[in-house]
Amino acid sequence: MKVLLSKLTAALPPGTVAVAGGTVVLGAASYVHLGVAGHSLSTDAMANVSVLWTIVMSIGIGVFFPIEQELTRIVSARVVLGQGTAPVLGRATLLTAGILGATLLVLGLGARPLAELLFHGDRALVAALGGAFAGMAACYLTRGVLAGLGRFGAYGTQLAVDGGLRIVLAFACAVFGLHSALAFSLVLAVGPVVATLVTLPGLLRAVGPGEPIAWRELWGGLGLLVCATLLSQLVVNAAVMSTKLLAPSASALIASLMSALVLARVPLFVFGSLQASLLSGLTAAFTAGDRVAFWAMLRRIGMVVGLLGLLGGVPATVLGPWLIQVLFGVKEPVLGCLDFFLLSAGTVAYMFAMVLGQALMVFKRHNLQLLCWAVGTAVLVGITLMPGDVAMRVIVAYALGSVATVLAMLAALRLSFPGAAAAATEGPGQTAGTGPLGVGAAGT
Repeated sequence: MKVLLSKLTAALPPGTVAVAGGTVVLGAASYVHLGVAGHSLSTDAMANVSVLWTIVMSIGIGVFFPIEQELTRIVSARVVLGQGTAPVLGRATLLTAGILGATLLVLGLGARPLAELLFHGDRALVAALGGAFAGMAACYLTRGVLAGLGRFGAYGTQLAVDGGLRIVLAFACAVFGLHSALAFSLVLAVGPVVATLVTLPGLLRAVGPGEPIAWRELWGGLGLLVCATLLSQLVVNAAVMSTKLLAPSASALIASLMSALVLARVPLFVFGSLQASLLSGLTAAFTAGDRVAFWAMLRRIGMVVGLLGLLGGVPATVLGPWLIQVLFGVKEPVLGCLDFFLLSAGTVAYMFAMVLGQALMVFKRHNLQLLCWAVGTAVLVGITLMPGDVAMRVIVAYALGSVATVLAMLAALRLSFPGAAAAATEGPGQTAGTGPLGVGAAGT
């Protein structure tokens, strides 16, 4: 077992283990936060918290997570070239503040109708939503620079502090009798802000002076990446939302689907700790012109994703119908082993799509990444709207939508970078052509 773990650790991008601990704490915090809120709040109040949480974890991630990804790519490249990153942090802060300001302006102007539509008229929760977005903007900005600098210890610390505070604050709300949706919602704002402040001094010491960065380099691909990320969130979250729209009275099916997706996505939860270090490692190899290291890292991470899929998918497929009754209290099991197999297969394909999407990002082909997610979304929507059993439609749509995205990304990499196949067979120590990896691979 120790030998297997050692081999698995060696196959991971540098920094993954340091991030994994923080990811576990932050992931556990989500379950604890919602669980404590569910035992403390009325049905209507808990519904408000659930809606706010869902918006933060879908739209919030779609808007602000791309900032982290772009900064990781840009800062990693600067580190390889020996350039300081203070100018990047300065301009990225202004850009992030602008995006956050625009988001808060929309919330402010639409506070009343949003409150009526989403939160039973409680406008204070719209303000809490804005606070949560502000926390996400701060943490994703700093995490992007930390990942690019290779400061994965500080990155993991920020995740752990954020998650730890969410757990502590959720229990504090319960202990002190704060039976308020607003109190539990503000947890999503306080945690990331404090975690950012804890790691900020170390970050400021790590960045150094360097060449100014053009605004275009920062925002040039960000809009495309935001759109791609929002589509990826649609693919992974569509099953429950589609069922709610197609069969709003099928409460047992909706509850079973939500519980089944939690089980099927366990590998995706673990995969989250790989993303920052993977993008940093791929960018470093790309900038150094080391084609062999680049494609070798993709192959290794592909093996890890496959292993995660087996470790999570087999138990979910075999035990899933029983587990959702035991763990989540589902009284009317309406999903079988085939449903869990398809959900698990969709999760594995989704993880492969995330890996290949990062490869396209490194090559600055954000447009192709967006196109591939659009293809997957189109397949998902098309299958969802077909006649037939609702449960089977939404489950198959998730699986085939993810698979379609993977196939589109493989085609994009193959057509755009014809040197990729040759690179996969080059021997150790060889590098790409006469220039950077992107030039040799893309043929431009």
